[in-house]
Amino acid sequence: MRRVIVSTVGTSLLTNQIIRSAPSEKDWYNQLRDTANFTAQQMPEEILEILEILQKRATQKLNQSSTTIIRSASAELNGIYGLYQEQLERGSQDMHWLIATDTIQGLITAQVVELFLQSKGLIAQIYTPKGLSTANTRSFAEGVDDLLTQLRPMTEGYDKVCFNLVGGFKSLQAYLNTIGMFYADEIIYIFEGANSEIITIPRLPIKIDETTIKPYATQFALMAAGAEVKRSELLGIQETLIYAVEDEVILSNWGKLVWNQAKNQILSGDLLTLPRVHYEESFKKDYRDISDEKQSIKLQEVLAKISSLLVKYSGDTAYLKGDGGVLYEVYVNKGGIAHFRVTQGLRVSCIAEGGNLKLRHYGSHDYVNNNP
Repeated sequence: MRRVIVSTVGTSLLTNQIIRSAPSEKDWYNQLRDTANFTAQQMPEEILEILEILQKRATQKLNQSSTTIIRSASAELNGIYGLYQEQLERGSQDMHWLIATDTIQGLITAQVVELFLQSKGLIAQIYTPKGLSTANTRSFAEGVDDLLTQLRPMTEGYDKVCFNLVGGFKSLQAYLNTIGMFYADEIIYIFEGANSEIITIPRLPIKIDETTIKPYATQFALMAAGAEVKRSELLGIQETLIYAVEDEVILSNWGKLVWNQAKNQILSGDLLTLPRVHYEESFKKDYRDISDEKQSIKLQEVLAKISSLLVKYSGDTAYLKGDGGVLYEVYVNKGGIAHFRVTQGLRVSCIAEGGNLKLRHYGSHDYVNNNP
């Protein structure tokens, strides 16, 4: 059984290496606390030097110490050792994602943990959600948004998903505890004290009621693609799922989580009715012929993105050409017919008319090129 373990990473591994009895280090903890949300570019040179010293100490302690000392030094590793009952070789087939804040202290700590796990034969990789820090509400929310978009691809394809929330900042732990109820098969914590044992919280039988979202599937798909939607179009939706931006709304953190859980069933069904997008019968037939639900989902996500760009730029397809994801391009000598990319090998042919896009065919690169 292959598992993926998502571990939140704090900075206690570094601060634990401060020799507080040493006169020269008595202010180090306060200096690190006051700069906890700084990036490398923001960090004063003298504190970067302190971090380098602490990084070396932490690395040396992990590499030269007993399991007991390692577990006491790193909350993150304490959880991982507990998960494997102190036999790390049991996790040789597992994937470890280390979630670090977008700060120099968070990155350094995660790097020490990553290298240690790799030295023990485990597969480990750091993921830093863009902007994630506890500097302010906006930075934190944007970081959580980024993490939410990545959690599904990070955890798909494994037999079991485990959230290790022993380390990390309390604010992030609180969010991931809730998020874990949707993405993880189990969440682990650790009892305090010597010979710590793990606390395992299994996934609760929570299921999103897609019927409450389905009437607003178009609006949710557009917001997930980055569009802003008028509040009047979502009068039946709970306030917790959306966030107001003047007279329009976008998905909140929880709205994205709910949509990510519900979208597969919704987007694998009927084609959405999207503004400035028209389906010709030939396209509808190609869509009905799709046998892989993942293709249907991906196609509808791309169509929502196309629609959101056309709405934003009043039907000007020039902005589709500039988008590196869809690569909109007009065929040569084919009466104005164009095409755009869904994936590396899948295309949609279309024609722009009156600020709208009429979709003609969907399928493989060769199929669409030969039947535009």
